[in-house]
Amino acid sequence: MLDFAAALAQLLAQARRAQLTEQVDLKQALGRILAHDVIAPLDVPGFDNSAMDGYALHIPNGDLDVNSYQITQRITAGTVGQALATGEAARIFTGAPIPFGANAVVMQENCSVVGDRVQLAYPVKLGANIRRAGEDVRHGQVVLSAGQRLNPAMIGLAASLGIAQLMVFAPLRVGLFSTGDELIEPGLPLPVGKIYNSNRYTLFAQLQALGCELLDLGVIPDQFDATVNALSEAVAQCDILITTGGVSVGEEDHVKAAAQYLGELNLWKIAIKPGKPFAYGRIGGADFIGLPGNPVSALVTYLLLVRPFILARQGATQLEPQRLPLQADFELSKAGDRREFFRARVSASGQVSLFPHQGSGVLTSMAWAEGLVDVPAGTTVQRGDTVQFLPLTALEG
Repeated sequence: MLDFAAALAQLLAQARRAQLTEQVDLKQALGRILAHDVIAPLDVPGFDNSAMDGYALHIPNGDLDVNSYQITQRITAGTVGQALATGEAARIFTGAPIPFGANAVVMQENCSVVGDRVQLAYPVKLGANIRRAGEDVRHGQVVLSAGQRLNPAMIGLAASLGIAQLMVFAPLRVGLFSTGDELIEPGLPLPVGKIYNSNRYTLFAQLQALGCELLDLGVIPDQFDATVNALSEAVAQCDILITTGGVSVGEEDHVKAAAQYLGELNLWKIAIKPGKPFAYGRIGGADFIGLPGNPVSALVTYLLLVRPFILARQGATQLEPQRLPLQADFELSKAGDRREFFRARVSASGQVSLFPHQGSGVLTSMAWAEGLVDVPAGTTVQRGDTVQFLPLTALEG
């Protein structure tokens, strides 16, 4: 069995970055991967403006002891005021341009108004409460880099620069099918000996969140010829083909053999738990990924191996998931011979506890979990030890 880190490195080394790009409106950009750097076409802010509601002051000769100013005008956001003479003040609102001559803004809470004069409760510093032009972004600055996966803040940043569209990598076409004569679709009656097909829907949702174009290819019966035909037809339509089940060593597991018959397998059997029977190869021009059939194994191997592979193929540069060093509220007295990923949850005190049933078929453990605890092979854990916790929020979508 191949070490997990080595398997991931090999997998990512074979991830051919997408070449096709497309321009999308900001409202369609969430989760997409930038194809080019975004360079600021202007300063942000574009002019000196008030950081709050208050009064813009022309403090005479920087004399901070002056505490009374004559109010000469009112400046709201979106309007431009007149220059202030020495000792004058302007009523000003958040975001409004600072008038020429003003060298400080006093918060309205820190002053009082009597007639046409504003009285300061205490001295204000020169430059106080003024946002300077270019303070956030300078014209010509690279504000977003190629390979970044766009989140709402990044999209908002582009909008603040007047950019309406972004160049992103085109979505990958991903084919997905399951194998197994025992599988029944949700909503249908469940005969004895059959199970509902959960993997199809779990993975469909995960791939949708990555912005892939999905080809839902259904279920293939446990027959070698049918598997060969299905694989052959599918790879002609997609960039990546993902299957669940049929990659183990049972007599009815035909996917691995069919993939080898049609193409090549470069990875098979990885030293992780859950998820040992994982396969990667190529059939024609498509990447082939065979996931285990057990639902937890399929989901965990997808999150740890397939998701970063797809992101790399989409052109993303950030592939390493977030890790949090947290204190264990559990014990593992027996060291495993494979790297193991335990379904876990974090308590209010910041300690990590495990789901009581860690079997690869216990999908409730993933629905319950907030993340995975990464325990290397040959390692035991005592209560209070520091463990590596991978939040699902950093692994999903």
